[in-house]
Amino acid sequence: MTIDKFEEAAEKVREVTLPTNLIYSEFFSKQCGNKVYLKPENMQRTGAYKVRGAYYKISTLSEEERAKGLITASAGNHAQGVANAAKIYGVKAVVVMPTVTPLMKVNRTKSYGAEVILYGDVYDDACAYAYQLAEEKGYTFIHPFDDLDVAVGQGTIAMEIVKELPTVDYILVPIGGGGLSCGVSTLAKLLNPGIKVIGVEPAKAASMTAALNAGKVVTIDSAQTIADGTAVKRCGEKIFPYIQKNIDQMITVEDEELIDAFLDMVENHKMVVENSGLLAVAALKHLNVTNKKVVSILSGGNMDIITMSSTLQHGLIQRGRVFTVSVLLPDKPGELVRVANSIAEEKANVIKLEHNQFVNINRNEAVELRLTMEAFGMEHRDLIIEKLQKEGYRPKLVRTTL
Repeated sequence: MTIDKFEEAAEKVREVTLPTNLIYSEFFSKQCGNKVYLKPENMQRTGAYKVRGAYYKISTLSEEERAKGLITASAGNHAQGVANAAKIYGVKAVVVMPTVTPLMKVNRTKSYGAEVILYGDVYDDACAYAYQLAEEKGYTFIHPFDDLDVAVGQGTIAMEIVKELPTVDYILVPIGGGGLSCGVSTLAKLLNPGIKVIGVEPAKAASMTAALNAGKVVTIDSAQTIADGTAVKRCGEKIFPYIQKNIDQMITVEDEELIDAFLDMVENHKMVVENSGLLAVAALKHLNVTNKKVVSILSGGNMDIITMSSTLQHGLIQRGRVFTVSVLLPDKPGELVRVANSIAEEKANVIKLEHNQFVNINRNEAVELRLTMEAFGMEHRDLIIEKLQKEGYRPKLVRTTL
């Protein structure tokens, strides 16, 4: 991978990409003590950076290779990139996706004219089946990450970052299979060896971290994470030497941190970023540097409504802004009013109430009341619970969703 190759790719991908200028984040800057800029590839055409590598790779194919039809495997974003590029070139595209792929990603891929096949629980299963179909039917396989041309296409992000912010100190990049991190880190080092590039993985699918620790590509046992776009059990073989050479550090983040980052992004930047795209945001809290210029790549924004709703609910519960308590009341008039008054005095807002008269045959504790409430956070939640305790209701926190 050379500067000339990256420049060629940059010129080519401009045919299909939208500008994603850096966004300075005052909120995240204060949170981590650095100057944080966001690279919003969630706003990119097809909703993710993947259109870059897919389009550039397909542009390098011969007409004969394209005419055979294209096939790929993807958790969603690369699928849309290949489908979009195939539509532009007027060729057939077949995409194998894991059965757990969000419906929105499936439907978006189909909307570009691709044939979608759902197979396997994770990307690795889908990829194995896609290779099988390529062999059987003669399709040209477009790998989502373990392909140097694809990686070069993704690396054009680094060229845009450095042009816009020449003094960037750190670039945080999400890692699934490693194509994005390979391209970005290689070009960043070619442009300025002083730039530090940090790879970020979900802790439950840290295949690149495992590979770097082992000094070779390995297959991890599981990749069960809410960051479905980076749920990869084995990173790329061809790109691995470039990662070894150019990635300065790896950070892993827990799923709960991604949920936190989702709420922060929605509330402070009014942007929807999918869980995989939030890896480079969640990692900001793990940086052990201050007063540096840091760019976090938001790799995608293709999150379906159901996943979004679930993430928001869990995030609110996680932060104590929504919680449920169970209290036992004497079975007599006026008790519900007493509880309501206690809650109102602490400025809590009841959003759901469940009343069960048959929980106990003891008429002094015959009614269970479950109250789901809004609070300002953990401290406020604890004050509400303390108030109910003082009133003698013995509240119990109940782990539930809305």
